[in-house]
Amino acid sequence: MRLALFAGLMLAATSATAQQENLVVQHADGAILRALDTSTGKLLDIDIGTGQTLKFERLEITLSDCRYPEENPSSDAFAYLTIRDIRETDPRFEGWMVASSPALSAMDHPRYDVWVLRCRIPEAEASTGD
Repeated sequence: MRLALFAGLMLAATSATAQQENLVVQHADGAILRALDTSTGKLLDIDIGTGQTLKFERLEITLSDCRYPEENPSSDAFAYLTIRDIRETDPRFEGWMVASSPALSAMDHPRYDVWVLRCRIPEAEASTGD
């Protein structure tokens, strides 16, 4: 039983690896993020360019990169973000956020939430992904 379970898990991992190897990603020139102040309920969609830093209340948000699958541009986004509370020296978050799984790599802040909605992509590419 354990051997069969192990073999099944190995087969699934091999299939996932093969799919990842065939995945071609594109770099976008920006991303669309959503920010929430949980105390006031203020919600804001943020259009941010790669290399740009924007402010949302007490947060400074920097986008280093946004990538999306070439075959289906509207399906997912992976954004590398650095988010800092202006009252602190160390970032509250630094790393990749995934649009389809925001809880997978989330910012830990008592008041604010920030997550990725999508990469900013040309309209022609977005319409071919549907």
